[in-house]
Amino acid sequence: MPSCLSTVKPTPVTVPAGDRLPVLSGTVQEPHDAAAGTDATTDALDHTGRVVLITGGTKGIGRVLVQRFLDWGAEVVTCGRTEPGDLPTSGARTAGFVAADVRDPDQAAALVDAAVQRHGRIDAVINNAGGAPAAEAATASPRFSESIVRLNLLAPLHVAQRANHHMQAGDGGVIVNIASVSAVRPSPGTAAYGAAKAGLLSLTSSLAVEWAPKVRVVGIIAGLIATEQAHLHFGDDDAQARVAATVPAGRLGTPEDLAQACRWLTSPLASYVSGSSVWLHGGGERPAFLDAVDG
Repeated sequence: MPSCLSTVKPTPVTVPAGDRLPVLSGTVQEPHDAAAGTDATTDALDHTGRVVLITGGTKGIGRVLVQRFLDWGAEVVTCGRTEPGDLPTSGARTAGFVAADVRDPDQAAALVDAAVQRHGRIDAVINNAGGAPAAEAATASPRFSESIVRLNLLAPLHVAQRANHHMQAGDGGVIVNIASVSAVRPSPGTAAYGAAKAGLLSLTSSLAVEWAPKVRVVGIIAGLIATEQAHLHFGDDDAQARVAATVPAGRLGTPEDLAQACRWLTSPLASYVSGSSVWLHGGGERPAFLDAVDG
């Protein structure tokens, strides 16, 4: 998945003739003033006219996020290391795409700049790119661990830094960092991932203080989410059913659950939510000692 970081000095977005930004594919509507606010007749969850950048949006949870924000009226830009065969569409609009590896700070900054150059603004960023294969901490190579931290902690920081530059110069905005329950409980087999996500939660609270009041920064602590690759994490259908039974809600989460949380957090309804993280885990996981007590 894509990712990025490094200290990028803010520079104007105006691009002189001959200079090149990443190629951005997709269709676009005329800019709309999304800063006009809402009144009693306006659906505050309608994202029409808002410009939303979603990292890692070519597959899995990210692709669902891109599709849903398009459905809710937003102009959406996403990224990946390679362009997919097709991009999500809604009506006459298609998501914009920038080829970028967000682990590279320069590519992360260029991604944000490309979105702003095309749409004239950026209202929301969802740092979705992330993940990690299983690896024993005792034997994981330094290179492997560093790559996990770069993707899950440094890349969101790089993207957020550049987005904040544009948001501070404009009407403000909101940055959503998608973390994981692995950040707040033991994460055996993905120790570096859990540590990076814990760092992302800390980063969220710090940036919210530094960048207030124009920019809100919030997190989502995602629980067990079922995707097309659920079998890699939770086993076959029977195993997934047993895992789901351990969740108080009686099921695994879905990408749609995550999308709806992002929809609210990026809307005016969450205007006082910043520096904190929303738990999206169906009630959590039953403590193991209870089963031991029950015998």
